[in-house]
Order: sequence, then structure tokens, then C-alpha cells
Amino acid sequence: MTWWARARRRAAARRACAAEHTGPPPSGFALLPWLLMGLGSFSNLLQGRAENPWIGGLGLFTFNSLYVYVTFRAFDREKRRSVSTRLALLTMGLVTTGLAVGYGGNWLLFFPLLGLATGATLRGRHLGRIGLLLATYGAVLAGLREGWREAPNIGYATFLSCMVTAAILSLSEAVRELRAAREELARRAVEKERLRFSRDLHDLLGHTLSVIVVKSEAARRLAGRDLDAALAQIGDIESVGRQALTEIREAVTGYREGSLSTELTRARSALAAASVEPVVRQSGAPLAPQTEALLGWVVREAVTNVVRHSRAARCEITVESAGERVRLTVTDDGTGVPAEGAGTGGTGLRGLTERLAAAGGSLTAGPAPQGGFTVTAELPVGPEDRGADEAVPVAVES
Repeated sequence: MTWWARARRRAAARRACAAEHTGPPPSGFALLPWLLMGLGSFSNLLQGRAENPWIGGLGLFTFNSLYVYVTFRAFDREKRRSVSTRLALLTMGLVTTGLAVGYGGNWLLFFPLLGLATGATLRGRHLGRIGLLLATYGAVLAGLREGWREAPNIGYATFLSCMVTAAILSLSEAVRELRAAREELARRAVEKERLRFSRDLHDLLGHTLSVIVVKSEAARRLAGRDLDAALAQIGDIESVGRQALTEIREAVTGYREGSLSTELTRARSALAAASVEPVVRQSGAPLAPQTEALLGWVVREAVTNVVRHSRAARCEITVESAGERVRLTVTDDGTGVPAEGAGTGGTGLRGLTERLAAAGGSLTAGPAPQGGFTVTAELPVGPEDRGADEAVPVAVES
């Protein structure tokens, strides 16, 4: 099983654990028990203490039906904002007003239920005003129908049910959205790490295997006429292989930081082994480790392409750090045929283009005007680079 499959399995296990602890998402069933507040009105109908029982029964049925319709739609953001839901809530208000004025008593308890449905549906910055107006409206009707001693109770219950319901449901929704966002960020982090690993592995193995092939060919050519030189090439192959193992381990753990000077030294060795004359020029202030690491990847990829594809006799590598930008140019005098496809479309060059773009830089690659192929990378001078501007600029040519 690959590390990617193991990572996906661990992520699935975390999601399953989270789902087990949080339970199913809330729905309208959570608000159905509050309909028990209407049992007093239903009891009045059964005992014959309500006038016009058929009208009261029809009003009770209508209110309950609208309540169920509104509360179940309140848990879907699009549905609760729809016109049909708002019209149903308004109809609930009219039915509640009619029942409160016509019957009073226990029928006034439909106002807290109306406040609950309002809080579940109308969540937003204006809910406080709406809840206050609804509570005042219910209190005034209760005072006119049953006396003003009952008015504060109905008003307080209506306002409290409206605001508390809105607060609880909004908090629950926010928690679930945050959990979903966290899972999405975790998924993207895994994908980003997978992409980073594939890029590093491609760059590491592509360069290393190319150097090993070139040095093996050189050792084979030298074996018949210069055994010591052939053994030196074989020793280089062993050294490159050991270094590759170390770099792959570091790439897996994510702590690999390339050194530009190290990559330039390796480039000289690889080019010389491939019978390509290396010319390296470096000028300007010392660079920050992060900038050196990025430019080191460019040197590695560009030199690998020169060795494998260009059939060049000379390769120039120039590093210039001046002002706000640092520029790396790798030019050969080969056939001018881009490696890995036209432009920057190859796997290695495309990955380097994305890396440099993320750091505010750019990468261009294509045939040179005088023939051959040129890879140019530019990066902004970071804070650490600017801090080194007071150092004495270096100029090296080899």
C-alpha cells in the first residue's frame, strides 16, 4: 500500500470518527416536539369548550401544517430564503392572529411557536428587530384578549423562542460549515503534499539517473584504454547513487533544501562527463536559502535536459543578482529542441514554473536566437537577500 493510499485511509477514518461524534445533521424533526404546546387548544376542542369547534379545528390543522412545512425548510439555506417559505410564514402569522383573537387562553401559545418558526427561518442581522416587533404584537393581542397581566408572558416567550432558536441553529450551521471547510483544507493539503512529492521525486531521479547513465557510458568508453579514469567514473557513479538515496529520504520527510553552489558543482561534473564544456558565472550578493533552493532546482532540471537531449558541446550557466531581482540563465549550443515538449509544457519545467510563480518569480524556456536552448528563471530578492546587500558582491567564473 502506497503512502497516498494510507493517507486517504487515515483521512476517511477521521471523517468517520467526526461523523460518529457529531451525529446526523439537524432537521425539522428537532422542532416537532414544540407542537405539544398546542395540546391545550386541542383539549379545548375535544371537551367542547371552544366555540365553533370546526373553525378552531381547521385553524389548528392549518397552523400545524404550516409549522411543519416552514421548520423543515428552515434547515436548507436556499429553501428557507425562498418566496414560498416566506409566504407560508406570513400565513402562519395570520392564522395565529385569528386564533388568538377568536379564542384567547391556550390559543395564545401559538405566538411562541410562531416566534420559533420565525427564528428558524429569518436568520440575519434584522432578526432582533423582527423578533421584538413580533413579541410586542403578540403581547398587545394577549393584553387586549385576556388582560394585560398575561401580555408580558406571551411577549417574553415569543421573543425568547425566536432569538434562542435562531442562535442555536446558526451556531450549529456555522460549526458544520467550519468542519466541512477544515476537511476540505485537509484534503487540499494532502493533494498539495502529493504534488510536491511527485515533483521532488521527478526532479531528483531524473537528474540522478541521467548522471548515472552518462558516467556509465564514459566508464565503458574508458575501460579499454584508461582503467584508472574508468574506475574514477565508477566511483562517481557510486557517490551519485549514495547522494541520491540521501536526497530521496530528505524529500520524503519534506525537509530538503537545495544549495545552489552544490547544484552548480554537480552540474559541472555532469556536463564534463557528458563531454559538454561547462561555463559557470555567478555575480551579486549572497542569496537567501529559499531562493538558492529554487534556483538549485532550475539548475538541476536544465542541466539534466542538456545532458539527455541537447547534444551540445558547451553549456553556460549564469547567476546574476542585482536590484530587486535575481536571474538564472542556462544556455546550450545544442540542437535547440526543447526537452520534454515545447515551451514549458514538460513535467519538470511545468512543475518548476508553478514553483517559481508561487514565489513571485517566472520561468521561460525555448530556443535561443543564436541556436541552442535557453532556460531563464527570475525571482524577487527576498528580505534575507536584501539584508545581504551590504556584503561584498561575488563574481565567479569557471
